[in-house]
Amino acid sequence: MKHCIVGDVHGEYRSLLNLVAKIPKETRFIFVGDLIDRGSHSAHVIQFVRKHNFKCVRGNHEDMMIEYGTSFVHSVENDEPIEQENKWLKNGGKETLLAYGLVETRGEKLVPHVYIKEFLFQFKDDIEWLKELPLFLELDIRHPSSGRLVVVSHSSIFSVWDIRYKNKYANIFKETVLWHRTEPLDQAKIFNVFGHTPQGYSADIKKHYVNIDTGCYIKGRRGYGILSAYCVESGEVYSSSDIN
Repeated sequence: MKHCIVGDVHGEYRSLLNLVAKIPKETRFIFVGDLIDRGSHSAHVIQFVRKHNFKCVRGNHEDMMIEYGTSFVHSVENDEPIEQENKWLKNGGKETLLAYGLVETRGEKLVPHVYIKEFLFQFKDDIEWLKELPLFLELDIRHPSSGRLVVVSHSSIFSVWDIRYKNKYANIFKETVLWHRTEPLDQAKIFNVFGHTPQGYSADIKKHYVNIDTGCYIKGRRGYGILSAYCVESGEVYSSSDIN
């Protein structure tokens, strides 16, 4: 069975369906995180991944939804004003709240939906699911060319691979895997597939890693706006559509 690792979806549900339709059946899908934010259908993307029980690692956008989404729920349930500006809302969280039908926009202001408390259940349940996502996945296969163990993470894990199980470095490890954009060096004996940093025109494929994020949410900019997936066994890259 093939393993296809899907780049950052960012709420682009139609692109996800388009991509999946192009990939052979009986394929195991793994996602590099950032399922949500920026695009307009984040709730549908999470529903799709959960429904099919696909594997996924946590991205920085999932981490922000856990933190700020939990605060949002607290404010709603306690009849407090909802926050109008934070790091998550500035980076696509606004679109995610709209996708769940929790808020409406009035000018620049977010206004809670009149029946928001009745709509909160799925949002809260999805946050609990996000909390269970691992920071990385070691697949039970080796890369056919290098023979190295295949590891999936949101951003490059090379620089912190050796400290992954050292509790005293847990915060450094998490921050690096979720947020850093450092150039991967060939220092760990793994084959790393990740996303996080959009690549123009095609995935960045090297002998020891693949960056499979091709800027799905970036519309109107030449070379971006597609969702891609990397097949470990064959080395093929599938795309949701032709590049602009």
